[in-house]
Amino acid sequence: MKRKYLQGIGIIIGGAVTMLMAASFFMLEYSLSPDNRGKDIPGSWNYLFDTYPETQPWIDSLKQAEALKDTFIYNDERIKLHAYYVAASKPTSKTAVIVHGYTDNAIRMMMIGYMYHHSLGFNILLPDLQYSGLSGGDDFQMGWLDRKDVMKWMDTANQIYGDSTQMVVHGISMGGATTMMISGESQPDYVKCLVDDCGYTSVWDQFGKELKIQFNLPEMPLMYISSWLCGIFKGWTFQEASAIEQVKKCKLPMLFIHGKKDDYVPTWMVYDLYQAKPEPKELWVVPDADHARSYLLNKEEYTEKVKLFTDKYIR
Repeated sequence: MKRKYLQGIGIIIGGAVTMLMAASFFMLEYSLSPDNRGKDIPGSWNYLFDTYPETQPWIDSLKQAEALKDTFIYNDERIKLHAYYVAASKPTSKTAVIVHGYTDNAIRMMMIGYMYHHSLGFNILLPDLQYSGLSGGDDFQMGWLDRKDVMKWMDTANQIYGDSTQMVVHGISMGGATTMMISGESQPDYVKCLVDDCGYTSVWDQFGKELKIQFNLPEMPLMYISSWLCGIFKGWTFQEASAIEQVKKCKLPMLFIHGKKDDYVPTWMVYDLYQAKPEPKELWVVPDADHARSYLLNKEEYTEKVKLFTDKYIR
C-alpha cells in the first residue's frame, strides 16, 4: 500500500514537473520566436509609407539617386546580418545608428532615419537585428546579444563614413533597450551620445510584466525555469539581460524619451533608468504618447529635442 502511495506521489510530481517544463518552453518560444511582421519586407514598406507618408518621396528620391544602399556582415557566431545605410547629402562626420524594436525591422524605423538624414543632415545606418528583416538568426535576442551585433554595425558605419565619425546611437523599444545595453560597454572615441526611446529596464521585468498581464501568472516558477532554459539553449538569461545595470556604467550622455501613456513598456521604467544613469543625462516624458509613438504624435518637437541634445555633443 505504501509503495503504491509513493508511486502515485511520484507520478503526480513527475507530471507536474513535465507540465512546468512544457509551459516554460512554450513561454520561451512564445517570447523569442513569435510570428514576426519584421520578416514581411513588402508589408513593412507599406506600413512605413501609410504611417509616415512624408518618408515615401524621400525614399523614392534616395532610390532614384542610388543613395539607399545595403550591406551584410557576419557576427562572431557567423550569423549573417543586414543593414541599410545612406550618406548625408553633404559630406559630414555626423552619423546615426538607428535600432528597431521587437517584431520590427530597419524599414519600420526609417521614419527616424528620415529625421536624422532629411531633417538633421546625418549619415545613417539602420541594422536588421537577428530574426528580423534580411538578417539571419532563429529568435530575438531582446537586446542583450544584439548589443554585440550593433557594436559591430557601429564600427562598420564608422568605416563607411570615413573612420572619423561623430556618432549617436538611437533605439526605440527593444532597440532602446539594446542601446542602453550597449551603453555599459567600453565605447570607441567616435561614439558621442545615445538616445533611448521607451526601452525596458530588463528582460526579466518586461517578460514578468507580460506574464502577469497576458496570462495572469506570477513570476515563480515559470520565469525562473524559462530563464534557466534560455541560458542553456540561447546562451543568455533573463536576469543578465539588464539595461538598468548597463546604464549604471554608462559615462556617455544619454537622452531618455518615454510616452506618459505607455503601458506596454510601463512609464515607471524610464524613471528608474534615468535615476540609475550617471550624468550627463536628459529626460523627456511625452504627455500624449503611448508605446513607441512619441515621434509619430510629436514629430516637430521630437526632432527639435533630438537636435538640441545631439548638437551639444556632435558638431
